[in-house]
Amino acid sequence: MATEIKVPSLGESVTTATVARWMKNPGDSVAADEPLVELETDKVTVEVNAPAAGTLSEITAAAGAEVEVGAVLGLVAAGGAARPAAPPPAPASKPVEHERPAANPAAGVNPPPTPSGPVARPATPPSDHAPLPAAAKMMAETGVSAAQVGVGAGKDGRITKGDVLAFLSQPAAATVAAPAVKAPRALEQGEERVKMTRLRRTIATRLKEAQNTAAMLTTFNEVDMSAAMALRSEYKDAFEKKHGGVRLGFMSFFVRACVAALKEFPAVNAEIDGEDIVYKHFVHMGIAVGGANGLVVPVIRNVDAMGFAQIEKAIGDFGRRARDGALKLDELTGGTFSVTNGGVYGSLMSTPILNPPQSAILGMHKIQDRPMAVGGQVVIRPMMYLALSYDHRIVDGKEAVSFLVRVKEGVEDPRRLLLDL
Repeated sequence: MATEIKVPSLGESVTTATVARWMKNPGDSVAADEPLVELETDKVTVEVNAPAAGTLSEITAAAGAEVEVGAVLGLVAAGGAARPAAPPPAPASKPVEHERPAANPAAGVNPPPTPSGPVARPATPPSDHAPLPAAAKMMAETGVSAAQVGVGAGKDGRITKGDVLAFLSQPAAATVAAPAVKAPRALEQGEERVKMTRLRRTIATRLKEAQNTAAMLTTFNEVDMSAAMALRSEYKDAFEKKHGGVRLGFMSFFVRACVAALKEFPAVNAEIDGEDIVYKHFVHMGIAVGGANGLVVPVIRNVDAMGFAQIEKAIGDFGRRARDGALKLDELTGGTFSVTNGGVYGSLMSTPILNPPQSAILGMHKIQDRPMAVGGQVVIRPMMYLALSYDHRIVDGKEAVSFLVRVKEGVEDPRRLLLDL
């Protein structure tokens, strides 16, 4: 008797995934709970384990196929089943031409809101690229047709939910039908196409949606890191010894400084919902970290109730699991404010992009010795530029500038953070 390998629950609002790769071939023996196949969602890669011990007798969803929650991926036969015929071929697609990968974004991956405006519906939708069920539901709710979306990213060009979201993020989607899908240009010698991963496509869609929707501005300041560096140098060994190997970094100083500033300026921690402003009496802070497939923003929940050691431990754990592709879906949602540190890559200054529906994001940068005028004297100080990008629809310029000044004051005098000043 064969046991079905099914697509597990993928988390809130995630209904489809792409089969990334199979780790076993038909006819191979498998152990119970042994990883068999990797699924790529809009946010993370998920491993599906063998439901029972036996032999992988059949693969019903080959690499590249788009599958829904509960769909059957393959079968595990009890005992040593005979090796079957060759597995089903990968989904038919155009020749090995792929699209270029997008550049790394400056911030995270929260899903974009569905526009509330009406969308024109043509009389008869074509059946060439039939939408998947989740996409069909969203299209019915928003009035989008298959003709408007065009060729989808699913198997055989089928339209996925991500394709619908991408279409809805276009500014003209509410009133103008989408133009015909542009054919890929011919490649020149030395060029290569590489198909975007689901994660990269989602990042591109989310960040473009942020630029199209928010009235985004960025304000800058600089912080003298002397005091924080001196405090860290003096206590880092004792800190690591007391807290079981957790290292004291600079991120915890900035996280604590942001928490204090968010309490004083709650609009920076709020979000717009329709015609309302939703204020949050807690801080779920997103920390941008580099993963195997791009930048992701896992969320430290209730960080306002954490101390330095808890914050550093959480950030270190996120960083390790992001590199291993082991972050969970629910760890990437629900943030109220984000911090991204381009300084670890050598960035001197940048303008981070908002992480919808959040209203602000703090950008940290490289610490660099610079001559500064202090008390009428020119001295060399370790300085860092800070950037706060914010949604001007909800955060006024005065609030944004004052928020950044409070962060600067907290890091330049860490005693304020310890005394909650």
